[in-house]
Amino acid sequence: MSALTTDPLAPLLDLPGVAEAAAEARDAVDRLLGHRALRRTSGPVSAESVLRGARASAALEGSDHELELVRGGAVTDPVVQGALRAGAALGGLAETWERAPRQVLARLHVLASSLTDRQEVGRPRPESAPRLDALAELVAGGTEAPAVIVAAIVHGELLTMGPFGSADGLVARAAARLTMITRGLDRKAVSVPEVGHLARAPEYVGSANAYATGTPDGVRAWLRHCCAAVVLGADEGLAICAGQSS
Repeated sequence: MSALTTDPLAPLLDLPGVAEAAAEARDAVDRLLGHRALRRTSGPVSAESVLRGARASAALEGSDHELELVRGGAVTDPVVQGALRAGAALGGLAETWERAPRQVLARLHVLASSLTDRQEVGRPRPESAPRLDALAELVAGGTEAPAVIVAAIVHGELLTMGPFGSADGLVARAAARLTMITRGLDRKAVSVPEVGHLARAPEYVGSANAYATGTPDGVRAWLRHCCAAVVLGADEGLAICAGQSS
């Protein structure tokens, strides 16, 4: 039996507009990766991307602070600090993500959690175990779907199951970005998909809720939103590159 017929995510590409949206997201990130500012080193752009992504991820949780205040270290909000810690750790977690995804998710939760969450930090709730195991199988190589689609499923599944009961949104967005890195979509970690989600925040919430229904239309809405957010995140990366080049 071929890999295509057994791939659990293959049917998603047949949903109306999804394959096209995924291709558009791929093209947008490829344009970003071709920017001249990334020819010598991507480090400064990646660091700025992590900062902006963390700020946007925290804003999606209701902790919205000016970027320059976050950059200057003036924001002590625990949600912002958790998002920054999780974002800063992604590079070091990339090698482990596909080999031990549950371990990485636990680590992301430890990093993203505030001090008040510490009692159960890093421990998924027992009722989430079956769905979390299925997600881990996907991450570990259970699909050949485009990276943007896999990242969207990782993101949507973690939002839907809320495995930790706290900081799940921060973990979900960090895990989605990690998937984009490890599957080669944004290998240099220079796009900012979180900014794309924040720019379309009502759609982000609505399509996440639609995804949770499990209906084809709900899943389609979520996948198309995530692809559009990646396009906007690539534009944000280009803006960072332009700033680095000036």
